Amino acid sequence: MDYNWQLDSLYKGFDDPHFLGDIKYLKEKIKTLNESAKKIKDSTSLESFILEFESFLETFYLAFTYANLNFSADTSNKDALNYMNQLSIMNSELAGPLAKMKTYLKSVTNVDDLIHASKVLTQYAFVIESWSKSAEHMLTEREEVLASHLSITGSNAFSLLQSQLTSQLTADVTLDGKKQNMTISEIRNLAYSDKADVRKAAYDAELKAYEKIDEGVSMSLNAIKGEVITLSKRRGYESPLQMTLEQTNMSPKTLEAMLGAMKKSLPKFHEYLKVKGQLLGHQKGLPFYDLFAPMGELNKTYTYEEACDFILEQFGQFSDSLKEVAHTAMSSNWIDVSPKAGKVSGAFCADIPKINEFRVLTNFTGSLGDVITLAHELGHGYHATRICQESILNQDTPMPLAETASTFCETIVNQATLKTASKKEAFTILENTLQDSTQVVCDIYSRFLFESKVFDIRAEQPLSVALMKEAMIEAQKTAYGDGLDPESLHPYMWLIKSHYYSAGLNFYNFPYTFGLLFAKGLYAKYLDAPEEFVSKYDVLLASTGKMSIVDVCKIMDIDAESQAFWTQSLSMLEKDIDQFIELSKEV
Repeated sequence: MDYNWQLDSLYKGFDDPHFLGDIKYLKEKIKTLNESAKKIKDSTSLESFILEFESFLETFYLAFTYANLNFSADTSNKDALNYMNQLSIMNSELAGPLAKMKTYLKSVTNVDDLIHASKVLTQYAFVIESWSKSAEHMLTEREEVLASHLSITGSNAFSLLQSQLTSQLTADVTLDGKKQNMTISEIRNLAYSDKADVRKAAYDAELKAYEKIDEGVSMSLNAIKGEVITLSKRRGYESPLQMTLEQTNMSPKTLEAMLGAMKKSLPKFHEYLKVKGQLLGHQKGLPFYDLFAPMGELNKTYTYEEACDFILEQFGQFSDSLKEVAHTAMSSNWIDVSPKAGKVSGAFCADIPKINEFRVLTNFTGSLGDVITLAHELGHGYHATRICQESILNQDTPMPLAETASTFCETIVNQATLKTASKKEAFTILENTLQDSTQVVCDIYSRFLFESKVFDIRAEQPLSVALMKEAMIEAQKTAYGDGLDPESLHPYMWLIKSHYYSAGLNFYNFPYTFGLLFAKGLYAKYLDAPEEFVSKYDVLLASTGKMSIVDVCKIMDIDAESQAFWTQSLSMLEKDIDQFIELSKEV
């Protein structure tokens, strides 16, 4: 089994005539879109523009994803970086025709009448209504074009800087008396080691290493958030958060209901952290470096092949289609598996709509957490295969719903293993599950608090490295409470998380919590009626790009604006904590 992904079904290389032909096509298509946008005056001309736009997007995503995948696997790849830059410039040139199109929509008295005047436009009703709403926050066409072009040398460039600085950073770690030079991804993966001294050494080395690049990365974060604040104000939003909620089709009531339920549930997670800390010999709460310490009898490492077999078995318990999608990804080498020099940290799944495929990047080293991460990313891939039947404009899933299928797959794997586990095995499985749940509830809440604080301060002044570290520690203390040792937190968590470094994806934190809690609620419904659920579940996934979050949830009879739903989902996690604590006394 090849541990490197194959990209030949996209292109054979950057010198592939098909790739070069598509680059030429995209350049010409932008000219066509500009001309088409000038002619928009009724439903027929709008229909023509949208079809041209979709044709552009299909090829653009294919070419950009190819460049991005090559860059993610090797950030020193100059060809990949060059074409990412070229394609980003092309993308910025869409600002002109899109501004013209939205200017037209802004002038339309009744958008519904316009939509229903054409059978084609009716298929894009939600997208057109979203465009019409965003037109209210649009700058002049000239300003939109300028902002888009400036982002190439602004937020986009600073995002790439953060990726390069962190992916190429190395540090010395002393393991078993021997000094080893390792990448940051490799060092961070040592947090899952079964040796306490290794975890502590890795934590110390990681924090020390960040001192080499913290000024450059803090400048990146300041620049990106400054750009977001400036543009959101100019567009008439009250805040970047309001802009994010509108862009993700999420109502403020939904976020308030979810956050309210989370705050009430935090003490239970603190209880779990304190118990884990005591089991590891800590009396003042769990040190940050032991958050992912393995416990129990399942702290064995998995080969990649064992992980694949395990996941396929569990997915097969849910549906044949889910198992088939995962098997295709594994057997077709759609997954880049192991950490290596120059490879970006973390994990992600990239959809490729034009060829109905996806690619998964992981930094797999064999821990149970890595197995769960692989299942998570394959869940994203399954979502991509369910929504591919929709036109590409109807595939634009908002951030909160984008985590639904991935988190649901995690739940499948965990719950299936608990059914046949002994008490000792259940203890370990629960502990691994709670590691992830605590990250999605406590750590994500800390990230939300941190990003909110950064936006507040950045509106008045740039943040120094010291101020960012202070804001991060304050957020962690609020979210983790007395569950963590206050003397052993992680002041640099803002530096390594790529989620902060996108001007187009602000507050990319609470969507993970939404995904977890929504998936837990869905899983409960699955247990009630498995056969009926699977077909409705696929409908839900296929609808995530063409409905508001509230309406998507209604497919499963869920009221997303009710705190009661989120409290019920959190209660499932609280039961896991209670079971873990009871088992800890026996095991």
